[in-house]
Amino acid sequence: MALLAALCFGSAMVLQALGAQAHSPSEAGGGLLGTVRAMVNVPFVCGLVLDLFGFVAQLIALRSLPLYVVQAALAGALAVTAVLGAAVLKLRLGRAEWLGVAGVCVGLALLGATAGKEGEKHPGMPMHWIMLASVVVIAVLGAVAWRLKEPVRAATMGALCGLGFGVVGLSVRLLPAVHGMDLVPLLKDPATYALLGGGAVAFVFMTEGVRGGKVTTATAAMVLGETALPALLGVILLGDRTRPGLLWLALLGFAIAVAGALALARFGEVAPVEGHGPATATEAAVDAAEQPEHQRR
Repeated sequence: MALLAALCFGSAMVLQALGAQAHSPSEAGGGLLGTVRAMVNVPFVCGLVLDLFGFVAQLIALRSLPLYVVQAALAGALAVTAVLGAAVLKLRLGRAEWLGVAGVCVGLALLGATAGKEGEKHPGMPMHWIMLASVVVIAVLGAVAWRLKEPVRAATMGALCGLGFGVVGLSVRLLPAVHGMDLVPLLKDPATYALLGGGAVAFVFMTEGVRGGKVTTATAAMVLGETALPALLGVILLGDRTRPGLLWLALLGFAIAVAGALALARFGEVAPVEGHGPATATEAAVDAAEQPEHQRR
């Protein structure tokens, strides 16, 4: 289920980046209205549908796997984005990109082999309210960051997006068990609304980070935000553990998977450079960086 979620999220990222970047900030307008306009197109909506399927798979995985495994798998969605985006746009993956893809695969294989059972700690109801309060804090920080200049703005938006996804992962683990069709416990639990709110602010901030043009910066910050802190909290608060004696190997796998995802962060940007034939992603990034500012816009 974790790998299926990564497949869905990685495919959705290609569609959402195409849809979001079809409307530059100057064309779509600034502020929240501009972000909403950037979401209203066929590629972006199709990406949202895939995100929905991925989210369901993520929920299932989070109920039976340690948080650090699931979050690393979700960061591995960038490997899917790299391969699929390159195929769709006729771009060649360079050596660095293939190493990134291989790193994600090796890291996730190590994590899968060393993961123990999900933790059985229950932090208590105050933690549920803390998760909900965290969504409010992330939203407020995002509103402040909206006025920052690039690349600080993109990095901040990406990090806040990652933290929003981290709140989603933690909140899923806090949800009470559902018996039959009795949804009352879910409706009464603050973690339910933290889950929904965290996902909502994450999508908005990622879309805004992508629209700003500094896609690699935003995506790299998102990967760090959704993996490092949530994984640590999963160990401390929820009791997630590895198989006996394999902690070092799990840490190595986590580091390799995240490093591979960071190496592929540029694939949040899937638009090829105009006027060029097939090229590596590195070459495309260099060409784009050498363009005058008004042409990049």
